[in-house]
Amino acid sequence: MAGPDRSWHGPAIGGIVTVMYIALNPTLTAGGKLGWPEFARLAARTGYGGADVIGSAQSDGAEATIALLKDLKLKPAVTGFPVEFRKDEDTFKSGLAQLDDAARFAAAIGCPRMQTYILSSSDTPKAELRALLKKRFQACAEVLARHRVRLALEFLGPLHIRKARPYEFIYRMDEMVEFARECGANVGVLLDSWHWYHAGGKIADILAAGTQGIVTVQVSDSSAQPPEQIRDNERLMPGEGVIDLVGFFQALKKIGYADNISPEVFGRGLKFMPPEEGARLGLESTRAVMKKAGVA
Repeated sequence: MAGPDRSWHGPAIGGIVTVMYIALNPTLTAGGKLGWPEFARLAARTGYGGADVIGSAQSDGAEATIALLKDLKLKPAVTGFPVEFRKDEDTFKSGLAQLDDAARFAAAIGCPRMQTYILSSSDTPKAELRALLKKRFQACAEVLARHRVRLALEFLGPLHIRKARPYEFIYRMDEMVEFARECGANVGVLLDSWHWYHAGGKIADILAAGTQGIVTVQVSDSSAQPPEQIRDNERLMPGEGVIDLVGFFQALKKIGYADNISPEVFGRGLKFMPPEEGARLGLESTRAVMKKAGVA
């Protein structure tokens, strides 16, 4: 069994050395078909430093989850966000009622991070949708703040997503960081190298956001194609494409980011691979790029 990944060691805070570590993402395991706790066991067996917290972990309970992660020597990377904010008000309120328990669980297992995505096009005009989502995320942020949990909002960059519906919505990193700040001090972005690149992101955007603006990080790579030919489910492993991941990781190091790096790769034939093969490929490719960037 390989030892856990130990990527870039960041600055010491209060005498404790913080670590940027690679975490197993469900997309690497036969297209997300592996459940908890088998998912966590695979992460440990293949050498990851952490794992996204998925599936039945919350229903298993904080005590059992803490014991599992401790035994496997894994860090909990990020949890899902249980609130459906894209539909009607009653559906939103129903999800909001579940948020306190989910936040309490996240905090208890030492994973003060949740993540969700926001589609970059809508049937609702941008100003109207922005106002609605801001109100809803502010309500969510208040609940999360009681447990000192942060929320990461993911922006989606590819052109085909931005043009899927009549009204384009937020798709650039800088704009999503601004929106997140309006939603709450504990709200930031999920920085995904794929969406950052296809939204025309710059290294300067990462530096400007800092660790206050960036809650969690995902990575993948892209082929060199015209924007209109790019599809979200046709990603490459880190280092296989044209994204400047060296600059990406060096910028994260510069701002002192010291949490999870989760390789999220849709496509690439992963659903046809055994979960262990996909997991190893994701870890090895991500680690290689981080070493090239001088952060591992």
